[in-house]
Amino acid sequence: MFDFSLAIGNLLSIPVLVFLLAIVATRLKTEVRLPDAVYQGITIFLLIGIGLKGGHALKTAGGAEFALPAAAAFGLGLVIPVLAYVFLKLAKKISQTDRAAIAAHYGSTSLVTFSAGLVTLESLKVFVEPYVATLLAIMEIPGIIVGIYLGTRTDSSEAGRARIIETLREVFLGRTVILLVGALLAGLLAPEQSFAKVQPFFVDLQPGILVLFLLQLGVIVGERLKSVTSAGWALPVFGILMPLLGGTLGATAGVLAGMSAGGATMLAILTASASYIAAPAAVGIAMPQANLGLALSASLGITFPFNLLIGIPVYLEIAKAMYASFGH
Repeated sequence: MFDFSLAIGNLLSIPVLVFLLAIVATRLKTEVRLPDAVYQGITIFLLIGIGLKGGHALKTAGGAEFALPAAAAFGLGLVIPVLAYVFLKLAKKISQTDRAAIAAHYGSTSLVTFSAGLVTLESLKVFVEPYVATLLAIMEIPGIIVGIYLGTRTDSSEAGRARIIETLREVFLGRTVILLVGALLAGLLAPEQSFAKVQPFFVDLQPGILVLFLLQLGVIVGERLKSVTSAGWALPVFGILMPLLGGTLGATAGVLAGMSAGGATMLAILTASASYIAAPAAVGIAMPQANLGLALSASLGITFPFNLLIGIPVYLEIAKAMYASFGH
């Protein structure tokens, strides 16, 4: 049975309440936006902090234990954008290019949703495998590439090929991947005493820094509320049902890959989330004709608030049920 106390506790958590505050303030035309330099700095902080923590934790994880979840994450990164693309065919007002652009956003992952999930599970003292940050890095790339392929597969022009090359460069050498993977390696290679020196800043402060990030995202969501129905009601319906489908697939795959209920929850959160940092840059290069506002309205205006307010406790309950049925 669904644990409503968990859902209520999540809704009353500081990060969620600040997120809602920012939405309300923005709708009331009160300026609470962070300076852009601060917002970018917080993004870098979270990427490095999550990477260092995950890399340091990887030292205790066995390769065999990690192999199946990594394969599951990669496979889901390929499958989710295809499912999103097919699902969006039901929305007649959305073009093929825009369907592919949205699919690329949903095939990739949300750093902040991942961070919020970790904070929630840590507060509940739910065990999570130390390598989950690596799964975030694994899923960041394939979904974007598949979504872009779906939108550009009929373009054989020289300009189209040039855009694909530039897109691949953005995907593999973009800030998100470089900082996250680089920090993972740094955390893995650094000796214990070196990690201990930076842990109070990059790890212990993460919950508080996350609150500031959610303040900024609340402002952006508040500004986009009017545009969520621009393609009809199909987009809001997709923005809620797609993460539920992705989350269920992620929780099931995580448990079958040998993860704990907490680890499977984090994989579910990854598969249920949608990118609004890495994907827009790559899609904008590969498909300049795509309506990025539509993709961001879905990923950031609908799916992100749904996951933050409701989705995380739902995925935990799904993972618990799957673990009770199929866990080892």
